[in-house]
Amino acid sequence: MTAPLISVIVPTFDGERYLEAALASVLTQPWRPLEVVVSDDGSSDGTVTMAQASGAPVRVVRQTRGGPASARNLGLSAARGDFIAFIDQDDLWIPEKLAVQMAAFDADPALDVCVGHIQRFHDAAAGSVRVMLDDPVPAYLSITMLAKRAAFDRVGGFDTSLAFSDSADWFFRARDAGVNVLLLPNLLTLHREHDANMSLTRGDQARQEFMRLLKRKIDRERGRATVHGDSAGE
Repeated sequence: MTAPLISVIVPTFDGERYLEAALASVLTQPWRPLEVVVSDDGSSDGTVTMAQASGAPVRVVRQTRGGPASARNLGLSAARGDFIAFIDQDDLWIPEKLAVQMAAFDADPALDVCVGHIQRFHDAAAGSVRVMLDDPVPAYLSITMLAKRAAFDRVGGFDTSLAFSDSADWFFRARDAGVNVLLLPNLLTLHREHDANMSLTRGDQARQEFMRLLKRKIDRERGRATVHGDSAGE
């Protein structure tokens, strides 16, 4: 049987500093067939030229600046695979990420989404040596996700009103939709910390947005509980 196509979406904005390494960590995955959709969010540096120079299976789609969630949705709309994965422009995958996750899908045909652990790192000042900043932690995030395309048909895309918490919101909605999500114990993604990380440079805004997202989730659950309670009392 022919193996299913995996579409890897790489949302990027002015990402030439780290994009080549991110793409290399995808292209060295042993899984095939594979397509890589670099979803450019209005870059003004050499990002697009770098991505186009990579050749097949990398292709580039572009839009004017819309934010990370919008770039993920653009890539999703262009993806042709039965399975969808994401990696940010400055992060890295472990070499066997896709193979490990596809084994989980093979073991459970009812599985919809598979995630794993991440570990933070930064580059040593002297060169390319990676300095790990902490132990691996569970991550319900787009950068560890491998999902059946059908899961997005059920849940929808990413909320473009969210600048930092669009992944968390997607998994909240996936749970509401009854999507079957498996957390693997494996380290799958290395998250690079550097001086331009939005989560660091705009940390207060990120925390405030996440708190608003949690409140929205709680209000939604309370609303459902109220409706169910009223129905039970009729």
